[in-house]
Amino acid sequence: MNGRPLAGRSRTPIPGRRTRPIRRASAGLSVVRAGAGLAMLLSAAAIYGVGASSAFEYTKLDLKGLTFTDQNAVEAALAGARGQNVFGLSTTPLVTALEKMPTVSGARVQVQLPGTLAVSIDERKPVLVWKVDQDRYLVDSGGTLFAKLPAEAPPAAGALPVVDDRRASAKIVSVGGHLDPVDLDAATRLASLRPADVGSSAVSLGLTVSDENGFVLDARPPGWSAVFGFYTPSLRTTELIPEQVRLLRSLLAGREEAVSRVILASGTDGTYTPRSTPSPSKSPKPSKRP
Repeated sequence: MNGRPLAGRSRTPIPGRRTRPIRRASAGLSVVRAGAGLAMLLSAAAIYGVGASSAFEYTKLDLKGLTFTDQNAVEAALAGARGQNVFGLSTTPLVTALEKMPTVSGARVQVQLPGTLAVSIDERKPVLVWKVDQDRYLVDSGGTLFAKLPAEAPPAAGALPVVDDRRASAKIVSVGGHLDPVDLDAATRLASLRPADVGSSAVSLGLTVSDENGFVLDARPPGWSAVFGFYTPSLRTTELIPEQVRLLRSLLAGREEAVSRVILASGTDGTYTPRSTPSPSKSPKPSKRP
């Protein structure tokens, strides 16, 4: 084969390219790094000191919103947190414990320094006082008996209507119990009545419920009584009450002082019993003169 001979490789070494040496950073700590590390150590020490210091233990209670709730009962519900450091204290279990109390509808717990728990209570709103013998219970709009009133009731309970329950079943009433929905509806309708609503000149009206007559409205000072009777969910509902009130008003009109007892069988059927009038006394006999 006729071709050009391949050139042989040169065996002469090619001189290498000179490069500038690379300087690597020193593995030692710089001033900035050392400062940052020191700051972290100081922060950790401070956090440990705060967490371990008795100066931040829960020792004081700032309590707001109590009207019907016993303060001692609130403190007992929070007793497990007493002496704990507030920085590590979880408030969720404390709120749960407070909201289990029958008078409480909601609660908020916040940590305040130094060593204080700020507790705000939202209480149930009473609409009635349910009386059984000498005991009186507060009832909310849902029918829950959430508190028993002491002998000296708070002023907030003074204006509430009272229902005197004289039924045998009332003996089992207790805090935390619930009224029958029909009883609650009838009681709130009738207990809200004022003398002017039925055309009466009485000072006030009282409401009782008994096994014999059901719901009975009484004029006070003692005057007439009006038997509204018993109510059921379907046969004789509380929707009858407004008609009964109008009928009572018509039966009292012009004769209230002469009425003793009114029976309101329905919204259109009612009777009344007049008061008995004392018989005239006999004329005294003239004395004989000696």
